[in-house]
Amino acid sequence: MPNIRPFEQFEPIIDQSAWIDESAVIIGNVRIGRNVSIWPNVTVRGDINQIVIGHDSNIQDNSMLHVSHDSPHMPGGAALSIGEQVTVGHMVMLHGCSIGNRCLIGMGSLIMDHAVIEDNVILGAGSLVPGGKTLESGYLYVGRPAKRVRPLSADQLEQLCYSARQYARLARRHAESSS
Repeated sequence: MPNIRPFEQFEPIIDQSAWIDESAVIIGNVRIGRNVSIWPNVTVRGDINQIVIGHDSNIQDNSMLHVSHDSPHMPGGAALSIGEQVTVGHMVMLHGCSIGNRCLIGMGSLIMDHAVIEDNVILGAGSLVPGGKTLESGYLYVGRPAKRVRPLSADQLEQLCYSARQYARLARRHAESSS
């Protein structure tokens, strides 16, 4: 059974259709939507602000999701929101950022506080999105810091949806094999 625990007054709210690997850790003010999959060794730590993961999204192995607290240096802190049909690759760190719908966050990427990834974006593996930066919808971005490379093709836009559907199917297979 995954390590799901409250922190202070906050209890994680997880849709019953979500699949969470038994090695994952979910803490505090976290909301997980329908058909979300959380893979091995993922940490979702909503102890000092809120984390929301939208329907049909997947957070892959060894990723870390965290937030920033309200302070004089950052009024309101930085919550983390992940839209619907988002694929977050292996070993990604998301910290207090906002990710739109139908995005692919490449393996080993790092996205910092108050960064905004609009809908329909591919962020290449190993990229860094600095705090406060916005990545506009419909483009591929790569690098450290991430730079816009080119518009996404129709095929790439379809692959964003395909990836989310494929991970939802794979999560169901894992759930069925463990029951």
